[in-house]
Amino acid sequence: MDPTRAFVRSVKRVVVKVGTAVVTRSDGRLALGRLGALCEQLKELNNRGYEVILVTSGAVGLGKQRLRYRRLANSSFSDLQNPQYELDGKACAAVGQSSLMALYDIMFSQLDVTSSQLLVNDGFFRDADFRKQLTDTVHSLLDLRVIPIFNENDAVSTRKAPYELLQDSSGIFWDNDSLAGLLALELKADLLVLLSDVEGLYSGPPSDPKSKLIHTYVKEKHHSKITFGDKSRLGRGGMTAKVNAAVCAAYSGTPVIITSGYTNDNIMRVLQGERIGTVFHKDAHLWTSIKEITAHEMAVAARDSSRRLQNLKSEDRKKILLDVAAAIEKNESEIRIENAADVADAEEAGYERSLISRLTLRPEKIASLVKSVRNLADMVEPIGQILKRTELADKLTLEKISCPLGVLLVIFESRPDALVQIAALAIRSGNGLLLKGGKEAKRSNAVLHKVITSAIPDTVGGKLIGLVTSREAIPDLLKLDDVIDLVIPRGSNSLVSQIKDTTKIPVLGHADGICHVYVDKAANINVAKQIARDAKTDYPAACNAMETLLVHQDLSGNGGLDELIAELKRAGVQLYGGPRASALLKIAETKSFHLEYSSLACTIEIVDDVFAAIDHIHHHGSSHTDCIVTEDSEVAETFLRQVDSAAVFHNASTRFCDGARFGLGAEVGISTSRIHARGPVGVEGLLTNRWVLRGNGQIVDGDRNVTYTHKQLPVVA
Repeated sequence: MDPTRAFVRSVKRVVVKVGTAVVTRSDGRLALGRLGALCEQLKELNNRGYEVILVTSGAVGLGKQRLRYRRLANSSFSDLQNPQYELDGKACAAVGQSSLMALYDIMFSQLDVTSSQLLVNDGFFRDADFRKQLTDTVHSLLDLRVIPIFNENDAVSTRKAPYELLQDSSGIFWDNDSLAGLLALELKADLLVLLSDVEGLYSGPPSDPKSKLIHTYVKEKHHSKITFGDKSRLGRGGMTAKVNAAVCAAYSGTPVIITSGYTNDNIMRVLQGERIGTVFHKDAHLWTSIKEITAHEMAVAARDSSRRLQNLKSEDRKKILLDVAAAIEKNESEIRIENAADVADAEEAGYERSLISRLTLRPEKIASLVKSVRNLADMVEPIGQILKRTELADKLTLEKISCPLGVLLVIFESRPDALVQIAALAIRSGNGLLLKGGKEAKRSNAVLHKVITSAIPDTVGGKLIGLVTSREAIPDLLKLDDVIDLVIPRGSNSLVSQIKDTTKIPVLGHADGICHVYVDKAANINVAKQIARDAKTDYPAACNAMETLLVHQDLSGNGGLDELIAELKRAGVQLYGGPRASALLKIAETKSFHLEYSSLACTIEIVDDVFAAIDHIHHHGSSHTDCIVTEDSEVAETFLRQVDSAAVFHNASTRFCDGARFGLGAEVGISTSRIHARGPVGVEGLLTNRWVLRGNGQIVDGDRNVTYTHKQLPVVA
């Protein structure tokens, strides 16, 4: 739980205010999906024992929509020629209130929840007896597990202009935001949630790319620095009204969170203590010990540190890696203690064995990590290498030089060993790095980050490698296309797809590891058995493990298929068949060929020939790693030439597709992209190039006095 949200642990009574922009769509019609999600969340809160009070807007907009339709249906042709007719707002409110409440009643009834309607006017709160009766009535409803729904009775309101103060000492309010704040105080609520059409309060208009989400509002810090955008497109309020209501409520003792009502589960996430939206709290100014480092600040710090790293001599960068390796060795016992705690939590939570396997840092894995860091240190210096020299004209020389990409954001799931590999590669390639690991490895990631950054000298700064600990920071980071240069997601298909859909930053990676081994009719069956067993069982959870075994149809008649099956079964592999294999072998049929088991299980299918195998791979594969086992060199070359995957092997296990095994030192991941890097991405994949032109006072001047030679020159080591 975010420390600035710790107060939600004690929340029992919560007021939720939903605005017109959330209740209605851009065309003025009701947003039934959002309303349904809202009612489902309130029902869940009710079931969990929370006392829920709803303040809703939208009556005027709904009434206006219905009256416009009614007028259109009853209009003559001449009436339609005069579209300037203005509907009376109070009439709209009267019609809309009954319609809106009928809709809430239907939705809550479907969820077996009882709701009630309470219409109030601004003048009511001047009456002390009214306030007492209101409190008594609401308490009675809450005791009966009824959800009270409040709305201002605009149909008979006599107010003509907004008051300067949204809630004054006499209890006057101006709109439903201030009504919600007033009710939160009057009914002694523990929390007020204001649902908006944006994520929270921004430093400027949310449409401005330079605006940043303010997670914690401090009046002394933010009041004079915020620039508000337009008011609500439909209601009377907008963000200005929400902030004023939130400040009044928060500084009177009721914490407030402004968050988006467009996300279906934001109320639940608020009450779970997640760092979403903007929190208003009377003690926010005292939370100075909780350093709020923004995503932008973290990325800029990594970029600045990377530039200092690039300025070091090659031997100094090498020494940093050697120091990192030594620090990991020295702190191995602490690393294993923290990792054991993560593993114990994962086992208690019932995680799958494949995830626990990826999570566990065994001594041999730590030793392998240390070795890979030292191998990276011993590599030829990758930064500042002259890749190409060209004489453009006399005494005008152009050089193409290798350089870092800049700042990398790597998001990975349950493999803490990935943190070490990625950090070492970032140091070797001179890049700044932001890391976000899975919550199941939080202790392991924290201790590894501490150990690694402790080995980075002050001349560079430990902020070279930033560890992102909050899931809520990811959306902010993915917006920083002006600072972050590449995103590398390592994880599930849903993770990679979600990231690609939500960022303008280039994304490098693969969504699935559907790797195939095709055993041809000309295969040495003993070689095929070894490769199939190793590809599946050496590390079943790896993305380069075999998930589908394709077998030439001739092997089903000469005993070769039976030998392959027996070999896999001896290794404990659970087999599922495609249509042909399941019918022949009498085994369960797979639900899908596009399935990454990540465990001791795989699919087996029979194909006609190498061309059928290639078609199967192109149709069901993920362009990761695919292998052919055959002694027929012509068939092998056909497979190697035609299979369009990042890595294609002949008579070798798919498990060889790995940065360390390729001699890259380590890898940040395996890319199935076709732009920039493909396959295991090591140091080279984290570099780009720049052009350096060395002249002697030359000018273009329309190319009148320039004689271009474009002569290739030898590269100087």
